[in-house]
Amino acid sequence: MRISAKAEYACLAIIELAKPGGNGSPKRIRDIAEAQGLPERYLVQILLQLKAAGLVHSARGSVGGYHLVRSAEEISVADIIAAIDGPGEPPRKAASPAARELAEVFERARAAELDVLASAKVDQLTRPAASHDWVL
Repeated sequence: MRISAKAEYACLAIIELAKPGGNGSPKRIRDIAEAQGLPERYLVQILLQLKAAGLVHSARGSVGGYHLVRSAEEISVADIIAAIDGPGEPPRKAASPAARELAEVFERARAAELDVLASAKVDQLTRPAASHDWVL
């Protein structure tokens, strides 16, 4: 599975938005970028995509910024990647029996990857000492 840098940055931005301690106020792009070491100009584009996907909401004004639309427990890494990179590659058509068997193996591997990403919730990633059950 290939995950773009843009999707990785989106995950880091969402994780930053999910971190406790913001007093419920929106986080500014500059603060998100600094906390996660992301390029601010690129982050603007990413947050607009996340907003279009319904994962974040923006607030304008002097106390404006971004915040999560849903709770961190409800957002998975798979949701974020799909919002940025799309649903993924469609299965390939296979002509020979061997190619069909190989395609089935690839599809099972892809399904396992998606299961891991779907089970990885953002709230789990905000807790640095937590153990995870993401074993393939």
